[in-house]
Amino acid sequence: MQASPEFQELRSRLRRFVFPMTGFFLTWYFTYVLLATYAHDFMATKVLGNINIGLILGLGQFVTTFAITAIYVRFANRELDPRSSAIREELEGTAK
Repeated sequence: MQASPEFQELRSRLRRFVFPMTGFFLTWYFTYVLLATYAHDFMATKVLGNINIGLILGLGQFVTTFAITAIYVRFANRELDPRSSAIREELEGTAK
């Protein structure tokens, strides 16, 4: 099964999504950590009242996490699940 073209395509689609998204998030996360560590004055810049850039970027980490999760669920539902169901049906002998 793992050598089948359908399964290889499924793995390829997953990797084409996961690796760039992981790279994006890790870059965003480590940028935040580095700014918090080395750019204290920048992160302490007040934007509105007591809300500073550090707080906004920190909350942005949560927003980004939820957004990536939502994007992945949509991608999996549209791209991965139909293909994996077809592979499973073929293996079980219930393909339509």
